[in-house]
Parts: sequence; structure tokens; C-alpha cells
Amino acid sequence: MKAVIQRVSQARVLVDGAVRGEIKRGLAVLLGVAAGDGPADAGFIAGKIARLRIFGDERGLMNLSVSDAGGGVLLVSQFTLLGDARKGNRPSFTQAAGPALAEKLYEQVIEELRRGGLTVETGDFGAMMSVELVNDGPVTIILESPRSDVDTM
Repeated sequence: MKAVIQRVSQARVLVDGAVRGEIKRGLAVLLGVAAGDGPADAGFIAGKIARLRIFGDERGLMNLSVSDAGGGVLLVSQFTLLGDARKGNRPSFTQAAGPALAEKLYEQVIEELRRGGLTVETGDFGAMMSVELVNDGPVTIILESPRSDVDTM
């Protein structure tokens, strides 16, 4: 599982021109589910998203999690994160999970974040979406769940 996490001052996702999810201060997260991922991967990524200390404390040091900072999470599924463009110019998506598994694990991440007390907004799984955000910092972190069975890039 791969996540691109951006600290934002605001973010929203639109489907067919209508706002589907929107947050102010918090994290915009693009989430890709790999073939072979399971519940442990979803738990790992959800835990990291919730506990990642990338918000400034009173001294301006990155010591606060999104919860500590009073922020929300905008979580958007994005299978293209698993694209492999090392050969040729057209990415291969063979490392991406199929839609049924991907949606199940995406929903697990949402549930685990909400169970941890976070406000989570989302896009629509599998839909064509527009994501708008203001990256605060900019701060962008790329996370991958530990994998031993797949060659990660």
C-alpha cells in the first residue's frame, strides 16, 4: 500500500463538479492499494497517517500529529500510485490491486482513522475526481506499508 500525504491548509475533492469531501487544515492523502495487500497493510497506513508528526508545535517544530493540530483528513483512492514507468513510457499498473480488494482496504483505512477520532472526508472510490489543495509548507511525505512479497519501487 502506498500513500502520498500532504499537509494542507485546505483541500477538497469534486466528483462531476460537485464537492464530495472538503477539509480545512489537515492532511490530503492519496492512497494506492497494491495486489497482495491485506488488512495489516491498511492498519499500518492508517496508523502512520494518524500519528505522523508533521504539524508545527509552539516552537515551530514538526512535533504534532493531525489530531494534535485539530485537523482533518481528506482521503482519496488513487490506483495510479502503483504505476510502474521504469520501462517504456506507458505506466504498467499490474502491481495495483483489483477494484474489489482495493475498495475493501480503502474503506478499512477510512474506518480505522474515524475510529481513532479523526474527521475523514473522501472522494468516491473509482470515480473520476478533481482534487484541489493548498500544500502547507510544502510538506509531502510518501509512505509504503512494509512488503516482502512485491518489489517496491
